[in-house]
Amino acid sequence: MNKDNHSPRMKAMYVQRSEKNPVVKLGPDIKAKIGMQLRQIYGEIVDQGVPDRFVEIIKRLDDPNYEGR
Repeated sequence: MNKDNHSPRMKAMYVQRSEKNPVVKLGPDIKAKIGMQLRQIYGEIVDQGVPDRFVEIIKRLDDPNYEGR
């Protein structure tokens, strides 16, 4: 892939390029946006809680009298 075919924004992000491992430098605005999106997704997952079937499995694992099959 030729580096000259990239948009101006992509050209600005490339610091160094090798055939196998391009190195990309992200600006602070892009890092902030990614961070906000990750926090939002993580928050939604945490808000879902633990499914009841997992709670039951964990209770059985913690029970010293339970004999798993």
